[in-house]
Amino acid sequence: MEVQSQLSKLEGVNTSAWKVAKSSDGTPVAAPVHPYLDDPSDPIIAWRKGMKIEVEIAVKLRQDLPVRTDRAYDRDDVEAAISEAYLGAELVWSGISEGGSISFLAFLADRLGNMGYVRGPALPLAVLEPGSTFPLRLLLNNQVAFDAAGQHPTKDALTWLCDYANNPFRPAAALRAGSIVTTGSLCGAIEITDPGDVSINLGEQVLLNFAVRSL
Repeated sequence: MEVQSQLSKLEGVNTSAWKVAKSSDGTPVAAPVHPYLDDPSDPIIAWRKGMKIEVEIAVKLRQDLPVRTDRAYDRDDVEAAISEAYLGAELVWSGISEGGSISFLAFLADRLGNMGYVRGPALPLAVLEPGSTFPLRLLLNNQVAFDAAGQHPTKDALTWLCDYANNPFRPAAALRAGSIVTTGSLCGAIEITDPGDVSINLGEQVLLNFAVRSL
């Protein structure tokens, strides 16, 4: 986490957007996402060979979730702290060629492989209900890369956020009001083999379009 902080300082990053996950031994972890594009009109992300995309649900916190020492947060506590939900897309690429397979701590220091995030339209908070599935279609350069029911790997989009909220070793400044937290892929990690256009359709009407370009 300290290396993440130093890296952010070197790059001049001051973001309130985070991703939550679990380590290989089950420890709840988080990393800042950068660059974070907040529903821009024509978003462009730098493409890298081996880059992958994960379609996700992000949430915005309406209130702080400070580290607790008296009792654990339950799911209702965390859900009550959320004001909004959004469709989002995380771009994943690690500067470590082996990713997390050799050293998960090094991968964590490398922001869990985050190479950018595009936050899309708002979603109804009902998408956070446990067991929810969504018709999800992902096009890469007008070719279908995913067209099936999307679902969080734990079948509950708030699982990893709840686990991280209850991690007593997380930074005290984490999970502050106004933070955006992305919660995990609905479709796994899909490689973007070439630069080009990305189009995401969740359900009947929710769309997110952006581009990855060789910059």
